[in-house]
Amino acid sequence: MVVKLSPQDISDLKQQGYSDQEISQAVNEIEKEELTGTTNPNKIDPRVNSQTSAFATKNMNDIAMYQLELNDLLEQTEHILKGDIVEWHDGIKIWKANPKAESNVLNKEGIRKIMLDLQNYINRHIILGDYDERDINKIMKDYGRKISNLIFMKYEEMGMDTESKRQEYQSIVMNIVNLVYASYSRAKDGAERRSLREMINISQQHQTGGMMGAGGVTVNAQQPQKARGVLNPMRYIGGKYG
Repeated sequence: MVVKLSPQDISDLKQQGYSDQEISQAVNEIEKEELTGTTNPNKIDPRVNSQTSAFATKNMNDIAMYQLELNDLLEQTEHILKGDIVEWHDGIKIWKANPKAESNVLNKEGIRKIMLDLQNYINRHIILGDYDERDINKIMKDYGRKISNLIFMKYEEMGMDTESKRQEYQSIVMNIVNLVYASYSRAKDGAERRSLREMINISQQHQTGGMMGAGGVTVNAQQPQKARGVLNPMRYIGGKYG
């Protein structure tokens, strides 16, 4: 099988930092796998049957974006609030809908309200802030009161229409508050901002492939390239998982 890349594919890969030589090598790897039968094109990826989330994490390469990527946390929270159940298929985590949907504590409107609120507190702007302990404690006190009042005043509209479901009220509030507290804790005294700056500096040094030697002379410190395997960027073009 010949892998054909569109001009847009090539442009996207170059924007991610891949050189023409690396792109060519990646294409050759995929073609070789197809020729030797290393991959199984008829195999159905179990992720196609997974429950969807508005916060599903996209493929990301930049080291800083990995640190700042919070969608996985929001995605997991949304699945838990929806009552989804975790299953494992070929080592891949799949979220399945609760077969007893009537027992789910919240309905779609309840989940929407909570997730909409959480996005205001679990985001890049918050974790890259600079808050001292007193600020965080005050924010959390106000937030705990706000989310508690929200659910208490609208619990029927949010799907908590039975006594059994309302018994989960305190647990839901505490779990949500803990998530927000964890977000602000990352920003305590600007710790996340400093960590990000250090990671960017390290990443830039690796990209230049050099380091300062004695007397300030730049010497080549580039490491031999390792086989990309499942990290081959070609695997993600057109939704190919490999």
